[in-house]
Amino acid sequence: MNMFERITFDPGIMGGRACIRGMRIPVSIIVGQIAHGAAVEEVLADYPDLESEDIQQALEYAAWLTQEEVHSE
Repeated sequence: MNMFERITFDPGIMGGRACIRGMRIPVSIIVGQIAHGAAVEEVLADYPDLESEDIQQALEYAAWLTQEEVHSE
């Protein structure tokens, strides 16, 4: 089971970057807007094809990507 079912990767769409549900809306754009202070409602207004669940999953995916393992020597 794919834990990020709303995040898709298609070499024919945005060069295979992580996008929302096969649309040309990269996860990085959504996460970037939120990081710079945009409200979820603003992002949804900017991208009418998005759903609030898409934004939530984009943030969850970004958090998952940043999990770090620190190895002390």
